[in-house]
Amino acid sequence: MPLFRKTISAILTVLALVGGVRLTIPADGDQGVRRQLAFLRDELERGADTEAQALFPEGYYFLNVLYGLTWVELGRRGADDGRAADEAAWALARLESPAGRAPFDAAAVPPYGVFWAGWTNWLRGGLLTIRDDPAQRARLIAGSRALASAFDASSTPFLQAYPGQAWPCDSTVAAASLRLADRVTGKPEFAPVVDRWVGRARGLLDPATGLLPHQVDPSTGAALTGARGTSQAIIQRFLVDVDPELAREQYPLFRERFLARPLGLGPAIREYPHGTDGVADVDSGPLILGISLSTTVVALGAARVNGDAALAGALANFGELAGLPLSTFTTKRYAFGLVPVGDAFLAWSKAAGPWTVPAPAAPPAVISAWWRLPLLTLLLLIGLAPWLPALRRRFTGRRAAAGIRPGPPGPEAGAPGTP
Repeated sequence: MPLFRKTISAILTVLALVGGVRLTIPADGDQGVRRQLAFLRDELERGADTEAQALFPEGYYFLNVLYGLTWVELGRRGADDGRAADEAAWALARLESPAGRAPFDAAAVPPYGVFWAGWTNWLRGGLLTIRDDPAQRARLIAGSRALASAFDASSTPFLQAYPGQAWPCDSTVAAASLRLADRVTGKPEFAPVVDRWVGRARGLLDPATGLLPHQVDPSTGAALTGARGTSQAIIQRFLVDVDPELAREQYPLFRERFLARPLGLGPAIREYPHGTDGVADVDSGPLILGISLSTTVVALGAARVNGDAALAGALANFGELAGLPLSTFTTKRYAFGLVPVGDAFLAWSKAAGPWTVPAPAAPPAVISAWWRLPLLTLLLLIGLAPWLPALRRRFTGRRAAAGIRPGPPGPEAGAPGTP
C-alpha cells in the first residue's frame, strides 16, 4: 500500500475510533463546560457578542446571558469559590448596558419587553442564589413587580417582546423568574400571579399538539403559529420551574411530537411536529431532514431539567460526535468555534438543572442504549474499509505461498456418473 494511502487509511481509522469513544463514554460534564466558558470569555472580550448581533436580533444578548447563566449553574454546585458569581455579575452588567438594551423598546410594558425583562430577571435571581447582594436583591424585587404588574394588566398571559409581537416562550421565562424571586426572598409575593398565568396558559394551548404555541396574537393570545421546536425547547427548559405539574404534562408531548432519529441514527429534535414541514428561519437555523441543530442543543437542557437522563445522555453523546469538538488544555469549542453563540447554548444546556424545585423523577425512557448501534456499525465500516483491499491481498499471497490452490470444480449437475 503506498504511503499516501496508508496515511489516509490511518487517519480514517483514528477518526472512527475517536468517534466511537465519543459515542460510548459519558460527555465530559462540568469539566468540559468550564473549558467552554474559558473559550467564550475570550470570544466575548474580542467582540463575539457584537458579531452575533449581526446574525439575529438577540445575538448580543443571548451570548452574554447564556454565559452568565452557565456560571450560575456551576456556582450552584458550590465548587467555584466566588468566581461563578463574579462572572455572572459581569454578564448581567453587559445585559443592562446600552448595547444589551439596544434592540428593545424602553417604552414597552414591562420596560424593554418581556424577553429582556424575563431573561434579565432570571439571571439576576440566579446570581442571588450563589451570592447575596442587597442592591441586586432590591433590583430583583423591582423587576419582578414590574413583570407581575404587566401580567396582571394584560389581556393574555403572553406579553409582548417587541411592539405587536408575542411569543409564549418569552413569557414562560418571565414566569419562571417570578417563581425564582419568591425563592430568593423567601416570600410568596408572586405565587398568585404565576398560578394565574398557568391557568390562563392552559386555555391557550395549540390544539394540534396540546403544547404552547410558537407565536400568538398579542391582544388575544390566540395562536398565530402552532408549536415549533425552537420555542418548545426553551419552554420545556423553564416550565419545570414555573409549574412542575404542567411540565409533567407537556414534556412527554414535546418528545412525542418533536423527537426524531433521522436515517435511524442519533436522536435529534425537529423544528416542526411530525407530519408537518415548514421553512427554516433565523431561530431554527438550516433544517436537515427537518432537524434543527439549535433546537436539538437546547433540548439537551430541557431533558436534563425534566429528569430525562437517558435522552439527555444520548443527545450529549451524539453532540460529541456530530459537533466536531476541539479541545486544548484550557478551552473547548464545537464546530471549530465558528459560531460562539452555539457554544454558549450548548454549555448552558450541558449544565442545566432546575432552580426553584427539586429535580423531578425520571419520565419513562423513550430511547435505549441501543440507539448507538447503527452509528457504531457505520464507524466500524469507516475504520476498516480502507484496509480491506490490503488485507485481502495479504491473505491471498499467504495462501499462494503455502501452495494452496483452488480445487477443481465439482461435477456439473446432470453429468455422467452423478446421482
